[in-house]
Amino acid sequence: MSPHGVALRAVMRSIAFLSAGALAVPLLAGCSSEDPAGKPLAVSDIGFADRSLVDDGGTLRWAVDSVPDTLNTFQSDADATTTRVAQAVLPAMYRLDANGRPQLDADYLEKAEVVETEPRQVVLYKLNQQAVWSDGREIGAADFAAQWRALSGKDTAYWTARNAGYDRIEKIERGKNDLEVKVTFARPYADWKSLFSPLYPKDVMGTPDSFNDSARKKLKVTAGPFALKKVDRKDDEVTLARNPRWWGHPARLNEIVLRAVPRDKRAAALAAGELDLAEIDAESVKRITVAAKGTQSATPLMGPGSNLGAADALRSWAVAKGTDEEAADEEISAREKQRKEASAYARQQQVLRGFEVRRSLEPAYTQLALNGAEGPLADERVRRAVARAIDREALASVVLTPLGLPAEPVGSHLALSGQAAYADNSGALGGQDTAEAQALLADAGWVPGGPLKEEKKKGEKAAGSKGEKTSSDSSSDPSADSSSDPSADSSADSSSGEEESEDGTYDIGEDDKAPGEADREKKQDPKKHRESGAGSKHLAQDGKQYTNKLRQGGAPGAYAPRGTAAPAGAAAGALAKDGKPLTLRFVLPSGPGSQTLRTVADRISGMLQKVGIRTEITKVADESYFKDHIASGQFDLALYSWPASAFPATDARPIYAKPVPAADGSLNVEQNYTRVGTDQVDQLFDQAVSTLDEDESRGLIRKADSRIWAAAGSIPLYQRPQLTAARKNIANAGAFGFQTPVYEDMGFLKKGTHPAASPTEK
Repeated sequence: MSPHGVALRAVMRSIAFLSAGALAVPLLAGCSSEDPAGKPLAVSDIGFADRSLVDDGGTLRWAVDSVPDTLNTFQSDADATTTRVAQAVLPAMYRLDANGRPQLDADYLEKAEVVETEPRQVVLYKLNQQAVWSDGREIGAADFAAQWRALSGKDTAYWTARNAGYDRIEKIERGKNDLEVKVTFARPYADWKSLFSPLYPKDVMGTPDSFNDSARKKLKVTAGPFALKKVDRKDDEVTLARNPRWWGHPARLNEIVLRAVPRDKRAAALAAGELDLAEIDAESVKRITVAAKGTQSATPLMGPGSNLGAADALRSWAVAKGTDEEAADEEISAREKQRKEASAYARQQQVLRGFEVRRSLEPAYTQLALNGAEGPLADERVRRAVARAIDREALASVVLTPLGLPAEPVGSHLALSGQAAYADNSGALGGQDTAEAQALLADAGWVPGGPLKEEKKKGEKAAGSKGEKTSSDSSSDPSADSSSDPSADSSADSSSGEEESEDGTYDIGEDDKAPGEADREKKQDPKKHRESGAGSKHLAQDGKQYTNKLRQGGAPGAYAPRGTAAPAGAAAGALAKDGKPLTLRFVLPSGPGSQTLRTVADRISGMLQKVGIRTEITKVADESYFKDHIASGQFDLALYSWPASAFPATDARPIYAKPVPAADGSLNVEQNYTRVGTDQVDQLFDQAVSTLDEDESRGLIRKADSRIWAAAGSIPLYQRPQLTAARKNIANAGAFGFQTPVYEDMGFLKKGTHPAASPTEK
């Protein structure tokens, strides 16, 4: 998996799980004669048109999240824009098709195959004889060898983010001629097709200095349909220009300008004529849909040329009624401002009628992560109970159905429907079952009952203490979506029957006692009161600090602040063990683009409440969400997204690797942020990446996925929606789905022509 969502560069590359123990795992669907991979749930939507219908020339202005810090995809701070630039300007031996499967790129390769397996695996690449770098030099073995040496991991002077696969290569040689590259592996490597995509010139990979620095801000030598023309950090733009040395189909566009525009400002930028293509959010989809129907959402309050007369009339009327002229002027100013805003909005809507929304599903899924490092979720039975309490179909529906996209839950951690390794292995854990969830919790010792009041330890700070916290215990319908109202996330109402203690925590409940009885008991025998808890129920989570040796920052768990309302009916069905409530910290980002995650979290909290699990939602700033909470383990539950990979044996291995103690006593989790892993899953990955039999490798990946499901460390929910606003005359660009964009075919339709159905729809 390679790096949204927190788009999160690192976030787009990881997940985790735990031991399935003696759990029975169903027979793999891969044993069936029918291919369990199926088809993609949604096809790409790119306004497909034959090249002959696309005009020559023009500039495509395409929104991106940022101007990248580096143009080297193999460095740790590479992001999605880095990848987009590399796809347009650099060679790739393989690219993904509409099913998310690797296909040979004939512009660079004539052929690539395993020619020997004993005593070593040998892959022979036969290059396209026309393939040259922009400086005129042929692409050849020297470039392959330089990239291997840089990424092998043997020379620590290279600041590389990954070396998977390259570390298995023994040597690279020239073949019978300059167009052949012979790669010999020291150990068998099933995912050899993942290598050398992209391929950088030896000028970049040849030395540590050039690798570390020269490709960060510029790429002097390229070999794609486009070349890098300019990186403008002042105007937040990257400009790609048609490559005159390109030997394939010539690019239709003169230029592609990648412009950094925040997602919440893209609708306005489209309406202002500043963009032609942009991924957008659901609110922007609604606005463009309204515009397409020709609906006037706002109209001027006063017609052109009538402003002066209307203002004079209003002032005269106000003065006649005894209102002073200053107040009348303020009223006039407010109305004039409203009129201008309405007129501007109406003009923007008119412009947006020239756009359409192209929809597909991203090659990425959103999952619920369960931190198994410590606390209640360290118990596999509790994690499984959480998973069995959740209705994944309902969650997929609430996100995708309103967007007109197929609302099917994801059935695999390691691939998505349509990809070769996909199979729905969720049966290894089981579907939504309230009774089974409650039975698992009871077996783990969590039973109904009032917990003792927790006392805040001196000096403790809250995890995400600057964030907003809410409790899932509420008298409202737990399945109701309150996320659209920010005020529903917290309350300052202190009339819910809670008693504020000296340390700022609360005793909640004691409804079975007469007014004042609890106070009298507390005064008469405070020790007895503390030991019994008097049926109290703490509003917030266990005050124990959730720390581990890996922690990189962020704060431990928090108590409810003074003034937070006690939830009505909190005691109903609540679970406790050893005098402590079953409360899970649910950490979420608070940014404007995270509304969907918060809606899903509200639904999940309601589902968990039905089986007696309380959640305390903490919203934290986007910039600290991943680093200070997810990566450092400061959460119980969290939502974030991961990409699918065509090479899960390689890319998913660090995501699900069993955490191991490092020499300094810290815990090495690689990219397994839920800290749940098993030796068995590690072994299955090792076997899958080491066999050259593709069917056997897929079977091992599916078997590993079944074990991951059974461990319930992370629960895949739904494939992410991909919503792209595009000018109606843009061809071969939009919601790409799995498919690698074909940059040379993008452009503007000739007048009088229309895009056809996507080839995948025919």
